[in-house]
Amino acid sequence: MLEKRLRFAPSPTGPLHIGGLRTALYNYVISKNQKGKFILRIEDTDLNRFDKKAEKHINDSLEWCGIIPDESPKDPGKFGPYRQSERKSIYNKHIKKLIENGKAYFAFDSTEVLDQARKEKEKKGETFIYNWENREKFQNSLSLDEGTYRKFLEEKKYVIRFKSYDKSFNNDSILIEDQIRGKIKVDLKLLDDKILFKNDGMPTYHLANVIDDHLMKISDVVRGEEWLPSLALHWQLYESFGWNKPNFAHLPLILKPTGKGKLSKRDGQKFGIPVYPISWSDNDITFEGFKEIGFEKEAFINFISMIGWNPGNEKEIFELDELINQFTIERIIKSGAKYDYEKAKWFNIEHIKKISDKILIDEVQGEIKERFEDIIDIKKIKNIIEIVRDRVIFRKDIINEIKIIIEYNLLDLKENISKINLSKDLIELLVLFKNEIKKNKSTQILKNFYTNKLSQKEIKFGDGMKALRLCISGKVSGADLFSQINFIKNEILIQRINNSLKTINDKNWNS
Repeated sequence: MLEKRLRFAPSPTGPLHIGGLRTALYNYVISKNQKGKFILRIEDTDLNRFDKKAEKHINDSLEWCGIIPDESPKDPGKFGPYRQSERKSIYNKHIKKLIENGKAYFAFDSTEVLDQARKEKEKKGETFIYNWENREKFQNSLSLDEGTYRKFLEEKKYVIRFKSYDKSFNNDSILIEDQIRGKIKVDLKLLDDKILFKNDGMPTYHLANVIDDHLMKISDVVRGEEWLPSLALHWQLYESFGWNKPNFAHLPLILKPTGKGKLSKRDGQKFGIPVYPISWSDNDITFEGFKEIGFEKEAFINFISMIGWNPGNEKEIFELDELINQFTIERIIKSGAKYDYEKAKWFNIEHIKKISDKILIDEVQGEIKERFEDIIDIKKIKNIIEIVRDRVIFRKDIINEIKIIIEYNLLDLKENISKINLSKDLIELLVLFKNEIKKNKSTQILKNFYTNKLSQKEIKFGDGMKALRLCISGKVSGADLFSQINFIKNEILIQRINNSLKTINDKNWNS
């Protein structure tokens, strides 16, 4: 069995969008599921738009996500170079083969001539296409006499086009197999003669990627849906060279949060959502990525993996190793999948829950001691983390959430007093509870005492709990009340209850 080799081949003309990151992820997990190799190839044939900073963004994004290539420009294998700009001699050799066997030809038409032809078609309400029906009307090596052709060739002002269809072909159509879309029938007469070599001497994506995929022994080409219209050309190129074709699979689009239209880089600003794995700066504007916002990389990978794929059961939370074990192309959906930022945050909450207490404690205990040692029992940091981890979206919010949970504010108290039915019996019970705290009893004993007294005095449970919370925090809702009582120092609890009761009993508290 041939080794599974899959590749991610981005063009570094801009930052890595989450759509591209998902393509990289799918190629990575499919290759690893089959004990194969994942290759990163930089497709920089568009020299005018190449951005070195964008290439760094691609590499840094993959590294943060843990999608590490087995072969790449940074870590080459035996099939390099892995940057297309360094493979020019390879493309020159192969384009000559296509010209020699009549599969490609030189075209000398100027941009002005082609624009004029396009405008004339548009006036008639038609679409201009350069193909078998009109190629003889233009200046190319198929239509010109030998002398004129040689003259144009010497001036080196040409492109090389692929002969997509000719009347001499045995078939007018081809049948293509896509692992996600199934069988696709293509009418060759409708195809245009795509440019394979540009006038700057560099190949277009179409030619370069086919040659590279063959020479790098790529077994499966898994890429975005936007390349589906190019599949027929690539299929024909393989046949023209006489090469075995890889398996093709075209991924569904990632849709805007509205569910309408493909998610674009501009949608980040429009909808106030991140669209890059890591931050990107452009023209003095910085766009925060998932990393900088505070997402766990495991949660981000989990979120991205589920936009267009499902495991076939109710399971949603995956680590990367689990994705590798369970991911198959058969479970990729055909239709577009909506980008749901709230779902991304939900994934992050779930992954924070999976982080060990020790890791979180090691990260935050220094700051907890520095900021809250006067209020909380430092020996109970583990108890605090257990509560807070379920209440935050991002790990960086833990300290602020602790502050919210343990803070006490008389202004909050005064605003909330009117929301509670504070009977004489309830106020007396609060005094009793304060006295029980002085005896240094365990939190569980204090809880039993308070709830039993509520029942004995026939005070509604909800009223009793709200009143106690009010006295301890100034609020009427929040984290589990007795968990808070457990890690706030007894002297602080007593002081707060005293202050609260004084305010409650003060007839002039709101004057």
